[in-house]
Amino acid sequence: MTALSILDLAPVVEGCSVSDALVAATRLAKLAEEAGYRRLWYAEHHNTDALASNATALLIANAAANTSTLRVGSGGIMLPNHAPLAVAEAFGTLANLYGDRIDLGLGRAPGTDPRTAALLRRGARDDGEATFAANIRLLAWFFGDQTDDAESVQLSQGVHAGVARGTKVPLWVLGSSTAGAAIAGQLGLPFAAASHFAPFQLTEAIWTYRQMFNPSAPTAQISEPYVMAGANLMVAPTREEAEFLFTTHLQMFVGIRRGTRSPLMPPVREMDWAPHEEQMATSALRFSAVGTPAEAVEFLRTFAASYGIDEIILTGYAHDPALRERSFRLMAEEWAQDSSEPSAIAG
Repeated sequence: MTALSILDLAPVVEGCSVSDALVAATRLAKLAEEAGYRRLWYAEHHNTDALASNATALLIANAAANTSTLRVGSGGIMLPNHAPLAVAEAFGTLANLYGDRIDLGLGRAPGTDPRTAALLRRGARDDGEATFAANIRLLAWFFGDQTDDAESVQLSQGVHAGVARGTKVPLWVLGSSTAGAAIAGQLGLPFAAASHFAPFQLTEAIWTYRQMFNPSAPTAQISEPYVMAGANLMVAPTREEAEFLFTTHLQMFVGIRRGTRSPLMPPVREMDWAPHEEQMATSALRFSAVGTPAEAVEFLRTFAASYGIDEIILTGYAHDPALRERSFRLMAEEWAQDSSEPSAIAG
């Protein structure tokens, strides 16, 4: 059964503060638990006025503190921006505080522009595929029993992370291409595809992941492949309203491509964009469930069936946070009522 989850980037709305955005993020976490979503993840981003999801581990801690059963995690931590030891200590602390509710999704992209990446000390590191895979192996060791052997000593240089030991934090590999999919498969970990904004290699990535999957890898945490894929969401009582509200999302997307990172703008009746920008947005955001609850359910069920997806993680933006919350709530209610999968949200 296909499960539903939420990806939140803590959007900042024009005319509101970061504090307002974080209050809205807390409300969404509570809604996610009440509505029965499987998990809530936060994505790491930097140097933007549009998003407050900078300190991912702190957002996870806040959401976990304001819920009791919801899985909370990162979608993801951009690993080249962080030392694996620091990540292990942060997420080991979260696991000790909140138990078996914490996920650690790991990505290889910077989550920002090159100048900001350099200020995050990312520029001084090798962020190639081999290093990314080695750092994930090191994290798996930190979250395990930390028994020293030849490989672990080479990776950790004999350093241990007591707060992470034995927490067995679930690891996910995020990606938008066959490269990330191959790493996830080789390491025996679940794969999360960034298809909500980078759908272009989704078929090839999922095929590669399944072909490369190794349940016997020392890092393996699951016995068979598990695919999560991203989709955009805007649900309203009418299709016309949903399409109107979705223009806030479109404006943000086009703004990023233009190099602007302003707070979320109000919806508009007509987009002000060039033909190539419209084509680019239509292509990159092709996996978007925009319409009535029934239309969104139909779109997402077809999406999951077409690509063999085990879980869909939804992200959505609205100038009015209450309308974003309404969208996620309507989606949950319709999904749960669908006769073919009455318990699909909770999985």
